[in-house]
Amino acid sequence: MVLSEPHWDQHIPLPKLGLFHSRLVTAFVALICFINSYDGDFVFDDSEAIINNKDLNPGSPLGNIWKNDFWGSNLSSNSSHKSYRPLTVLTFRINYLLAGGLFPVGFHLLNVGLHCVISALMIDVFSILIGGLSHDGRGSKVNISPKASFLAALFFAAHPVHTESVAGIVGRADLLCALFFQLSFLVYCKAFQGSDKKFSVSWMMGSILLCAVAMLCKEQGITVLGVNAVYDILIVCNLNICELVQRLLFRRKSSDIGELVRNGLLVRLAILFFGGSFLLYVRWRIMGTGPPSFTEVDNPASFAENVILRIVNYNYYYSLNAWLLLCPWWLCFDWSMGCVPLIKSASDLRIVWPLVLWCCLLGLVSQALCSLDSSKRRTLTFGLVLLVIPFLPASNLFFRVGFVIAERVLYLSSAGYCLILAYAVGYCSCRWRKHRVHYNVGKNLADKGNQSAAVKYYREAVRLHPKYVHAMNNLGNILKERNELHEAEEHLSAAVHIQPDFAAAWMNLGIVQNSLKKFDEAELSYWNAIKFRKKYPDCYYNLGRLYADLNRSIDALNAWRNATMLKPDHSLAWNNMVILLDNTGNLAQAELIGKEALKILPKDHTIMFSLANVLGKQEKYKESEGFFLSALKINPNVASCHGNLAVLYHRWGKLDFAKKHYELALLLDPTAPGTKDNYNMLKRKLEQRHRTVG
Repeated sequence: MVLSEPHWDQHIPLPKLGLFHSRLVTAFVALICFINSYDGDFVFDDSEAIINNKDLNPGSPLGNIWKNDFWGSNLSSNSSHKSYRPLTVLTFRINYLLAGGLFPVGFHLLNVGLHCVISALMIDVFSILIGGLSHDGRGSKVNISPKASFLAALFFAAHPVHTESVAGIVGRADLLCALFFQLSFLVYCKAFQGSDKKFSVSWMMGSILLCAVAMLCKEQGITVLGVNAVYDILIVCNLNICELVQRLLFRRKSSDIGELVRNGLLVRLAILFFGGSFLLYVRWRIMGTGPPSFTEVDNPASFAENVILRIVNYNYYYSLNAWLLLCPWWLCFDWSMGCVPLIKSASDLRIVWPLVLWCCLLGLVSQALCSLDSSKRRTLTFGLVLLVIPFLPASNLFFRVGFVIAERVLYLSSAGYCLILAYAVGYCSCRWRKHRVHYNVGKNLADKGNQSAAVKYYREAVRLHPKYVHAMNNLGNILKERNELHEAEEHLSAAVHIQPDFAAAWMNLGIVQNSLKKFDEAELSYWNAIKFRKKYPDCYYNLGRLYADLNRSIDALNAWRNATMLKPDHSLAWNNMVILLDNTGNLAQAELIGKEALKILPKDHTIMFSLANVLGKQEKYKESEGFFLSALKINPNVASCHGNLAVLYHRWGKLDFAKKHYELALLLDPTAPGTKDNYNMLKRKLEQRHRTVG
């Protein structure tokens, strides 16, 4: 009966913390989210439950708390709502005594503190539900699933639907009920941490007692027994419900029933059933005169004469509750008085939402029961159990309730939603990282210069995820650098086809098409890149290179000027403008552009070099020399700079300096084009001068 930790937990994007630190962080998140309610006043239902409730007054007999309902009315009265929550009222009375009166700060702080504790304890609850139990020869122990339970607890701590429960003081009932709900469940789990074959009846009795305490805080507490039963079936007995039903219905194996008797499941379920029945019987006797009476204003759907319309509206209410969990964009303290108009005909488009809800629920149920992944079955099942079972008392299925929608009743149910959401995040992260890991390895290899290995990993990333455009883009870039241009074009074209606004891929595609002499297509690709990224200096630079190759000098200069306007320190664009103007004979303009560039990039030796060439052609030898020497001071090992400075000295008549720099240029690059011929020419000239002098 060993259950392994679910694989999806490892891929959740959260740090792995110890249990204590996870609880601390979760409690802190809960505190940050709701501490701003500490200075609120008594509002809405607080007036009746606290301000006007005589049971809070220290002068009132303490025994009245056990005779009256939540609002201070006698339970035997026909006007009583029958909300029997004496322990919650007792905490209100304690707040009153400690503060010396009705001061709301203490009430609010206790609510926030309870939410912090409950959020931290959710880690323990979720860890058991996700991780299950293992047996190591010394008894059962909980398998911890740290990241998944931590993430689910964080979702629970911060969920906005808890606003009414935490910020509204009457929400104390839901908070206390949730706290003892958790404790009852955790104590039930303790019953199986002894021997593998036995369970502790005393721990089970303790769980039922805590269930009773939860009920004395709010009636919803009884539902923990249902959660305990499902936990027993799925985790303790490790039963696959779908397989069990198939065996019982189609294979007719009575041995399965015998196994359930031997492992004690039927005994434990009987204890839970009779314990729960006893609690409900006592609760019914306490109500005295029967269920509470509500008016049509409180719950209009329950007064609809047509049973079909009643069912449809109930289901519409369920869908609204589900939407509040999924997207709590709008919250309201009171949904009565016609806030939710009834659906009265099949032509009402709102009838679609219950259908959507049930399609989603049935999809989850099918995955929870029939998935081959045991971790997925367990997590989704318990998510649904926590979502649905605590909500049943508010569902109108067993008795009429006195509200349309009440966000407070979703406090416990939200735990199930948070568990399902955490699973969804982990599952998506798991699926994503199957191809993401190849991408990351490929990127690291490429950064280290190992392009061959990087290509292998990028190809695998694309194979696993055929629409992974970033992997396609990086793969195309490497193939471009390796001159495998046709395949590079194929990958980059696929990337922009999948994601038409991928500007970087459009630019890289343009570079490849330019290399393939597909100039018209390259130009279009560059303009597409600029269309999707208005400020794209690198793309303007590459567009300028294309125009230069096509001898469209004006267009090239305009493109490079755009690049420098968007990115003033774009060295390549500045340098190419100077070189193009130099090559086309526009020396004066080239000089102006070069000097403008050096104001922005005063240490750029490439621009100094280009400007020095321009000045040399204009016979501004002294100024040209200064820029050559400045460039060499920054980067002294550039053969071309020594060679061009030598030519300048050669023309200037400073032959000894020319000889020195020709030799340095040839030392750095013996194959430098033209340098050796110029050097030989200089040597002949020097020899001729020596002969003349001699």
